[in-house]
Amino acid sequence: MDADLNLLRLFLAVAEGDNFRAAADRLGVTRSAVSQGIRRLEDDLGIALVQRSTRSVRLTEAGERLHRQITGPLATVATAMEEAAGEGQPRGLLRVAVTSIAEHFLSGPLIAAFAENHPGITLDVTVTDDESDIVAAGFDAGVRLGEVIEQDMVAIPITGPQRQVVVASPAYLARHGTPTHPRELAAQRCIGWRPAPGVAPYRWEFAEDGQDFDVTVEPRITSNDMLLMVRTALADGGITIGMQETFAPYIARGELVPLLAEFLPAFPGFFLYFPNRHNPPAKLRALVEHVRAWHRGSTP
Repeated sequence: MDADLNLLRLFLAVAEGDNFRAAADRLGVTRSAVSQGIRRLEDDLGIALVQRSTRSVRLTEAGERLHRQITGPLATVATAMEEAAGEGQPRGLLRVAVTSIAEHFLSGPLIAAFAENHPGITLDVTVTDDESDIVAAGFDAGVRLGEVIEQDMVAIPITGPQRQVVVASPAYLARHGTPTHPRELAAQRCIGWRPAPGVAPYRWEFAEDGQDFDVTVEPRITSNDMLLMVRTALADGGITIGMQETFAPYIARGELVPLLAEFLPAFPGFFLYFPNRHNPPAKLRALVEHVRAWHRGSTP
């Protein structure tokens, strides 16, 4: 039988979005069109591909098998069509999932320069700290710290080595004292980070004499918003932790004071990462080359 590529593309959007509404929004069609398209594909194949409910859909065993088999080939076809349509010029929608602490990538200039250099590409950046599979979530690439990227991914450095800093305002330290060892943080008012509701706050990580250890600080204030953490620390609200580049401007102005630096060694920085494919699309190759050039120009 002849394959209808439009129906397969529609099925892929449903499989990656877990519901018809998300697939419809992604493809720019109605929910009814998605439902009818899936039914046509099922009729053509003579098998059920999804199990429907009022809120979501779940792939059947046959649907999961089809999803695995067509993901790579359809990506190759899409790449070939984009490049043919653009006569070699990168174009199309490029979706990137970026951790909220990747200050260098999210600060503006890197993205603005990419948009200026590649007018045919629409860059869709989702800021998220969810470490789920970027391919399954429908992203072309992601930006994360190197230590949490899967080994089967291609990783391109965006920054050099990074380090965390613990900071507080001078006024807070004058009132509550300055800790000299991480374990003393348990007696301080700490501002912590958690990635999502219902998830335990991040355990603050340190090293001493070559041995890693973490401290459960039981923060008095928690948030998934780094900007709120910074503002609270600036308002004398307590001690907090984060990436050095996030706090650097405030430290330079004397608004925040770095603490416990000898217990915070450097570690691999941020990377742009993506699946290891034989022929990645031109739009992704354009971002890779842009990041490489940016890294060469911004790294000592």
